[in-house]
Amino acid sequence: MELHQLRYFVAVAELQSFTRAAEKCDVAQPSLSQQIIKLEKELRHPLFERLGRTIRLTDAGRALYDQAVGVLAGVDEIRDRVTAATDPHRGTVAIGAIPTIAPYLLPPLLKSFAKRFPKARLALRENLTDGVIRSCLAGEVDVGVIASPVASDLLHSEPLFTEPLLLAMPANHRLVKKRTVTLQDLAEEPFVLMSELHCLGDQIVGFCRQQGYSPVVRCQGVQLLTIQELVAQGHGVSLIPAMAHEMDRGRRCEYRGLAEPTPTRKIHLIWHKDRYQSPVVKEFIRTLRDHAAKNIQ
Repeated sequence: MELHQLRYFVAVAELQSFTRAAEKCDVAQPSLSQQIIKLEKELRHPLFERLGRTIRLTDAGRALYDQAVGVLAGVDEIRDRVTAATDPHRGTVAIGAIPTIAPYLLPPLLKSFAKRFPKARLALRENLTDGVIRSCLAGEVDVGVIASPVASDLLHSEPLFTEPLLLAMPANHRLVKKRTVTLQDLAEEPFVLMSELHCLGDQIVGFCRQQGYSPVVRCQGVQLLTIQELVAQGHGVSLIPAMAHEMDRGRRCEYRGLAEPTPTRKIHLIWHKDRYQSPVVKEFIRTLRDHAAKNIQ
């Protein structure tokens, strides 16, 4: 059993495609497929069900997957430790972040960090909350940035900052001229929200219900840009993270802070308690904390 075989296997399992796995591993697809076949012969069990274009793990494949991820994470840790011993400013920082945070918080941070540590390699993996947590648990990312608390004895979790959610509405909305907007003013308004795949939509609904009403959801989307465009076109109102408001250069929506109780979300930094942190990873965590303290109001 070879390490490259395990990497190929994990790539196919995660991408559910031999073609995409070969591209990710930078190897020809026939070579990748041949190595998977060799691995199956050595283990004496098929690892994948090949149902036309659909690929699924068999019971044997599922049993191997967890072990393979652990082995590869251990190998990566050895490489990180050796790299850190020879050059503390060199190494890889793998960051996991959810889509309602990644495009707003991380690009300027990654740019400034890369200038300070040009030998470091930064790898950003954007995923839903459950995916970021799984990646941290599997050792696939060094740190994760999410917007919900984590209940796991294996993960360290610390709050980075609390972010307000702002009311987004069309430019000609009746509430634009109102000096103070309350959540009660929105009781009869149709809402445009993130789909149930994202924690933000659930957080907004939960906040409204705490105030005694359930929002009428007219539209759902999977990107904040889509939500903002739907609001601008008059399909409803929404509650948008302050970071997304700051990035709305076109200002097609009108934004207002709500009177107390103000809706907020808490941004958390997470990592595996037992995962080795190289000097450059520790520097990234320190940079992220400093950035949040200085730039997030």
